Amino acid sequence: MKLSFRWYGESDPVTLEKISQIPTMRSIVSAVYDVKPGSVWSEESIQKIKTQAEEHGLVFDVVESVPVPEDIKLGNEKADALIENYCENIRRLGKAGVKCICYNFMPVFDWLRSELEHQQPDGANALAYDEETVLSMNPLKSELSLPGWDSSYTKEGLRELLNAYSKIDEEQLWKNLEKFLTRVIPVAVESGINMAIHPDDPPWGIFGLPRIITNRENLKRFLNIVPVKNNGLTFCTGSLGANPANDLVSMAGEFADRIHFLHLRNIKHTGPRRFEEVGHPTACGNVDMFGIVKALVAGGFDGYVRPDHGRMIWGEKGRYGYGLYDRALGATYIAGLFEAVEKLK
Repeated sequence: MKLSFRWYGESDPVTLEKISQIPTMRSIVSAVYDVKPGSVWSEESIQKIKTQAEEHGLVFDVVESVPVPEDIKLGNEKADALIENYCENIRRLGKAGVKCICYNFMPVFDWLRSELEHQQPDGANALAYDEETVLSMNPLKSELSLPGWDSSYTKEGLRELLNAYSKIDEEQLWKNLEKFLTRVIPVAVESGINMAIHPDDPPWGIFGLPRIITNRENLKRFLNIVPVKNNGLTFCTGSLGANPANDLVSMAGEFADRIHFLHLRNIKHTGPRRFEEVGHPTACGNVDMFGIVKALVAGGFDGYVRPDHGRMIWGEKGRYGYGLYDRALGATYIAGLFEAVEKLK
């Protein structure tokens, strides 16, 4: 496996110097953040990230993410031109040496949480989700936004977008995803890039919006749309693990050869559709981290891995879910897991 770490660019308080000091760290996971979704990334911006990484002994070969514009997900008249822009980004990233692109197909909202600083007994705080809290809010009327909302939407713009999605059910979203994949995957193959879709987080519909990358059956359906290795998965244990019905160990083994990017994190279920994020080790929550790694190694997984959302510990303040200390602990735990499992194989 290739150990990696998310970096949000020069504004990220977790610097490349600090990331490079994590034992066995190989790659940074980053993106071009100064352009709107749907725009073509400049080769200069891509090269700058690559150069900055190399100056700290790191490799820039994983992108998270190249955002998919809402017009593509809606399949409207703007979709064709935006898909071509997306293809051009793939070509440019391939030219720069990128090997894996993470993206998602979640309508309107990215990952959603109801709480950013859920206090835990040991004094740490973490992201948490409570379905009752989320559904008590009206996205068109409430002044309180939730983590994962795109703050660039005006209230009127959000109303128009939600109205457009009112005509899109799960099957139509599948059709729009198929159109996207049949255009971009051949370009990814030519560019030497593996595309890795991220599961919906949480893995169920919210506010009447369809979500389809949610469970084993749907992952299998997704992979069969374009049945080539370059069309693959980001296997996020926290996202898929939010639904206790998802057998993550079995799924990891089944899809190992199509998993290009692994987001490892642990969560603790606190009720129906309620969970909080915890430390990475298996004993901290309800995700069998050892079992997942064992299944992946047995299945021949050789992709990228990163510690996902971390708690805020030791008084750290920073980007919620993306502080240094807990993710660094997670990275060393992950490295140890893989070393042990790979040597015992």
